Amino acid sequence: MTTKRPSVSTIELSVREIQQLFETLDPYPFLQRDLDKDAEAFIVDWARELPRDHALKIVVHLPRDEAEAPMGRDLVQSMKAYFAHRADAVRRDLRELFRVGRMSLAIGVGVLIACSVASQYVSTILGEGPFARVMGEGLIILGWVANWRPLEIFLYEWWPIARRRNLYARLAAAEIALNPT
Repeated sequence: MTTKRPSVSTIELSVREIQQLFETLDPYPFLQRDLDKDAEAFIVDWARELPRDHALKIVVHLPRDEAEAPMGRDLVQSMKAYFAHRADAVRRDLRELFRVGRMSLAIGVGVLIACSVASQYVSTILGEGPFARVMGEGLIILGWVANWRPLEIFLYEWWPIARRRNLYARLAAAEIALNPT
């Protein structure tokens, strides 16, 4: 029985020097530096267009002397650490969004219950006239509007964040190869 090897999609970068890939004003040691925003955007945009079921491979084309320099030897580890850090940061953002969503839902449900009860009292106090109906329906609408934000979070807002987290995790797991020229 033959096992099917996972498909690999390749992202290729060409640089004259390794410093082009990293933020030059970042005070951290090389292994902890952030990627340059343009380099990150290039890699992420390319990876976003590749099939999600493919493993990723990043090939960095650079001069031989750059590949053999100390930074060249640490480049793979540095890029993997950067993408793992970004995946973790987005994971924390998603966790915070769900925390806000749960809090918003608790408030929204409380407001909906209060508005529903108040709507019943409005008809009791003001009777069955048109003003009482408008007030009662307005309170019900207010209660549902109070649930708009948690519903938006739990139905729509988390998806793109989860996709970004997964993309950074794929990039952190990508094979990174140097191609000295």
